[in-house]
Amino acid sequence: MMLKPLGLAVFAGFWFIAPAAGQDSTPDPALRQVYFGEQHLHTMNSPDAFSFGTRNTPDEAYRFCKGEAITKSTTGEVVQKSTPYDWCAVTDHAEYLGMMPLLLDENSPLRDTPISRLIAGGEGEAAFQQIITSASVNDPLTYLTDPTVMSQVWEEQKAAANRHYEPGTFTTLIAFEWSSQPMSQNLHHNVFFRDSAGPDAIFSSFNSTKREDLWTYQEVQRAMGHENFSIPHNANVSNSLMYATTTSYGTPIDKGWAERSNRNTPATEIVQTKGASETHPALSPKDEFANFEMGFKHLLGSGGVLGKIDNSFVRRALIDGVGFQEMIGANPFKYGIVSGGDTHNAFPDNEEFNYTGVHGNTDKTPEIRLGSTGSVAGEAPIAFGTPGATGVWADENTREGIFDAIVRKETFGTSGPLIRLRAFGGWSFTADDLQSDDWVSRGYSNGVHMGLDLPAMPDGASAPTFMIWAMKDPESGNLDRIQVVKGWYRDGHAFEQVYDVVWSDNRTPDATTGVLPPVGNTVDASTATYTNSIGDSQLSAVWSDPDFDPSQHAVYYVRVIEIPTPRWSTFDAVQLGVAIPDGTPVSIQERAWSSPFWYTPDPSLVNRRDYYPGLQKKLP
Repeated sequence: MMLKPLGLAVFAGFWFIAPAAGQDSTPDPALRQVYFGEQHLHTMNSPDAFSFGTRNTPDEAYRFCKGEAITKSTTGEVVQKSTPYDWCAVTDHAEYLGMMPLLLDENSPLRDTPISRLIAGGEGEAAFQQIITSASVNDPLTYLTDPTVMSQVWEEQKAAANRHYEPGTFTTLIAFEWSSQPMSQNLHHNVFFRDSAGPDAIFSSFNSTKREDLWTYQEVQRAMGHENFSIPHNANVSNSLMYATTTSYGTPIDKGWAERSNRNTPATEIVQTKGASETHPALSPKDEFANFEMGFKHLLGSGGVLGKIDNSFVRRALIDGVGFQEMIGANPFKYGIVSGGDTHNAFPDNEEFNYTGVHGNTDKTPEIRLGSTGSVAGEAPIAFGTPGATGVWADENTREGIFDAIVRKETFGTSGPLIRLRAFGGWSFTADDLQSDDWVSRGYSNGVHMGLDLPAMPDGASAPTFMIWAMKDPESGNLDRIQVVKGWYRDGHAFEQVYDVVWSDNRTPDATTGVLPPVGNTVDASTATYTNSIGDSQLSAVWSDPDFDPSQHAVYYVRVIEIPTPRWSTFDAVQLGVAIPDGTPVSIQERAWSSPFWYTPDPSLVNRRDYYPGLQKKLP
């Protein structure tokens, strides 16, 4: 079933809504546009990127995101995005920020140090291991912590962001990464600022590895006029730390802690080059699409330690969050959804057909990427995926517009393609609403956008309804289906259900199992090609929860699935004329995830239970 939303002008795959004549100074939310960007990107000023051989700068990173061609420092090849981004944030690590170039400066006293000798000798991975180990045990290499140098580099980072900021055309956000890595357990957060001045000082894991202390830094900066938020990433390699059901001190999460989390971390990253953090096949065995970009499994720099999966994935965190909401009256995991790259070469090559590696010398050529001997943080390059992309529905393409959209969670993440996704939740949406000329206006006036609590359940309502629309990336595959993922708690246990909402090609679910047949696969591994002879360019529907229980807290999010298209490794194999490595998929089904909707029942309907989310779990 395919419905084309009316009132939209479509040009070359992009669409806009013309402003209404005489509109007042308060922006009409129905006029918001989707802007795609990169919120997680490293340059030569990050110590690990420099160790990997990256010499590309923040200026080059912004130029690449704007669509300009730049020269890849490790190979000399020219790289360029097929479709430019609308906005970008460079998030170089606060730890050792900008110190590494001094290691190769003949006039620097740092020229004769252990790490300098490793880098000069081409042993970048060994240098990286020393750097990440120092963060894991919180023992900084003192010769790389010159505050004067790092302060100067931070000022240069801010200046580069401001040079490339073109309000209305291209937005940059001043940002950095706090890279907390206690005992190789990833707790990394990127920190973003709304203003053009930015703070005088940044906060590193050498200041503290505890997220509560990061929040204190954020709150202090906010009081000084630097509005900000942080976004956690790579929960999949956090060893159950990222979404733990206790604080950093091992104490129970209380309402105050949950409210600080909501205020300081409005979103979380669901996918990036080091893998997907949505869910895991062991956590979601009934989800046929759970096994997506799961190749990165080991804790960063741990020497091969496999990470625990519980509390390491977004879906389970969202479900735990509604359990907390029921128990303590606040949800510590009330996240919007974004995606990112975490590329360490200064350019986010999010397109499978345009992928040239993400970690400098360690994956710079197809031969290295397809080999089994290369290593980045203990994983072979084949384990890495392409960067994700973030879409935001904003009033304007400015710092304020992009920042505020992320804060209100009107965002979605993709695995790379620029899939467009919009969803509204309410109690009375109908197919007539979706097919009307003003369907977006009706979405805002009769419900809420993604990322918000559903309105209170009105008298006479039987279940929440969701109005959902998605459109393909013009340079990627058609759409297979739209799904809604629901999570809830019952008697101290976490439950989930994936619903197929609307799909392409007039398929019929199995009469007995209800399972929808696969869309098919047109990928030719010998040529790394596919056709859009299957799937649809747009899908839309109004869906109502058929299993709604008004007494249960619940969370919902939308997932859009593409038809199969070639993975980057298939393009590399065809280029070299070699076989695709064993265990590597020929094709993948790219996807997009919306920010969630939350349902909170009227207190009179809830039988509150004395349990602690995360301590009792079972799968349905």
